Amino acid sequence: MPGSKEIRGKIRSVQNTRKITKAMEMVAASKMRRAQERMRKARPYAERIRRLAAHLSHATASEFRHPFMEVRQEVKGVGLILVTTDKGLCGALNTNVLRTVLQAMREWENKGVKEILTVAIGNKGLGFLQRIGAAVVAERTHLGDTPHLDMLIGPTKVLLDAYEEERVDRVFIAYSRFINTMRQEPVIEQLLPLTGERLGVPEHHWDYIYEPDAEAVIGELLRRYVEALVYQAVAENMASEQSARMVAMKAASDNASNVIRELQLVYNKSRQAAITKELAEIVGGAAAVS
Repeated sequence: MPGSKEIRGKIRSVQNTRKITKAMEMVAASKMRRAQERMRKARPYAERIRRLAAHLSHATASEFRHPFMEVRQEVKGVGLILVTTDKGLCGALNTNVLRTVLQAMREWENKGVKEILTVAIGNKGLGFLQRIGAAVVAERTHLGDTPHLDMLIGPTKVLLDAYEEERVDRVFIAYSRFINTMRQEPVIEQLLPLTGERLGVPEHHWDYIYEPDAEAVIGELLRRYVEALVYQAVAENMASEQSARMVAMKAASDNASNVIRELQLVYNKSRQAAITKELAEIVGGAAAVS
């Protein structure tokens, strides 16, 4: 059995660890509320621009068809935007989405996809793509606690240009969707082409007058729509990150408390055994003297 001094040292060490995890839990809870509010505020903009894109796509179906809305039958190349966190200590959040991405990449290769271009948003995803030898064409790390759209436009544009140049025939985005505080779901969604399922069918059809022309207006609008989808995915992922980190740090704090209780029990037993031994020695010495 370890000595009392050694056990006291372990107890102090675990108590210090519990202080850190408890502080991180409180910080994550505070950031989680702000991240959820930011995520919810981004949804109305994405929905409004989706409706506008749906109206424009149906109004100009016979006049102009943007490449983002053309479904190519043969898929030779795939683009993937991988959204992960910059930091760890958030449970299995990153592991789940990375496992989903790896499975999807294997399926694409089995279907005959010759080239997979990837964009990494987040340090954990960048490290993963580099380890598996994926073709990383753009990256964006250290987004901080508040995502900004201007930081995402550049990496997103790389894959949008690749799609227009027909280097890739599908563009997907992988991230952790926020369900609730206790549940985050890894998903892979298709960004391009923008099919009817993504845009939806408007209830009413409107006619538009374009300036300078339909191609320029619709092209710019659809790019903004895809950028809004990427921003929404990043906002969802950040809300998932803070929720997962809060839950993970709470579990770590609870586990530390259990370890402290067990160590205190061992310490009490060790101290009791030492006292009993000393009493036995005193009694034995007294008996020998008498």
